[in-house]
Amino acid sequence: MTALLEARRLTKRFGGGVFDRKTTLALDEFSITIDGQRPSITAVVGESGSGKTTLARLLLGLVTPTHGQVLYDGRDLQTMGAPDWRAFRHDVQVIFQDPYEVYNPFYRVDHVLTTPVSKFKLAATKAEARTVIEEALRASAGNQRQAARALGVLPTTLHEKMKRLGLLRREAAPAEAVALAG
Repeated sequence: MTALLEARRLTKRFGGGVFDRKTTLALDEFSITIDGQRPSITAVVGESGSGKTTLARLLLGLVTPTHGQVLYDGRDLQTMGAPDWRAFRHDVQVIFQDPYEVYNPFYRVDHVLTTPVSKFKLAATKAEARTVIEEALRASAGNQRQAARALGVLPTTLHEKMKRLGLLRREAAPAEAVALAG
């Protein structure tokens, strides 16, 4: 059986450039296997500066390991081709700890949610895309009226109206994940 996600002896060093040869060890010989057959929750906990963010970036393929491998469904992230990367980005979604940092305050929520639906071809028409988005928002917000009102609002407006609407930008990220998982 192939693991869904596996890190094998991951090491990441930063620095070591031409002018400053000093390096910083961010992660040393880290290994983990996440089984895809059984639902589970994996928490990465550690002190500030212990390598949690570096590990996440390595597992997402955002940075390359100095040593070791990251395997997704048995395929090494460093050697995957474009079709495998597309499948990886479709299957693996990130919900950021601070979603205020990921949304452009000038885009409405419907634009933020339309982008992944369009990019991953989850709907054939704009009307179908709107339905997918509304269903995802309803699943995360639990209220059709709140979901519909949230779509045309700027993320900053959502924050200002959070007590009235009961919907924050942090709920748009799970809606994005629900849309992609469905």
